Amino acid sequence: MGSSSSSSSSSSLPLSPLLILLPFLVCFSAATEASSRPGFLYTRNRGRCTPQFWSSRREAWPRMVPEGSTVSKVFGSRAFERYRYDLTLLEATTRNDDVENVFASLVKESSAALLNSYARKGFPYSAWEVKTLLIQALVSEKAAAIQSQRFSLANQACD
Repeated sequence: MGSSSSSSSSSSLPLSPLLILLPFLVCFSAATEASSRPGFLYTRNRGRCTPQFWSSRREAWPRMVPEGSTVSKVFGSRAFERYRYDLTLLEATTRNDDVENVFASLVKESSAALLNSYARKGFPYSAWEVKTLLIQALVSEKAAAIQSQRFSLANQACD
């Protein structure tokens, strides 16, 4: 009887380290898998021209448009009618409601495009073009969506 109890305790001994190791292996596997694909909430473009880059403040903003500049002063009275009078360019680049709201996406991408037009040689839009195209795109949701997409593509392609 004594020998059978010792054999059963010795047979459970090798199983114990496996039980301890198993959760770590499962967590490691899940972490590796999660790091190989982008997360839903934290996916961000990291290029040097995206709204996310400009909102991170990793680079000084062009002197022509300081971070505290308001959208209404930079883009004009038509932008004043659509957006809050005190919405700053920095706030516009940090917006996260741009998935459902095409006008939020437009101001976010336009703000980044304007900064890029001043800060990046070879950016495909000049400052006056960005300002004009934003105002023209405010006429409808369809126009806003199209122009937002164009600015987004230019911002992502730039470096």
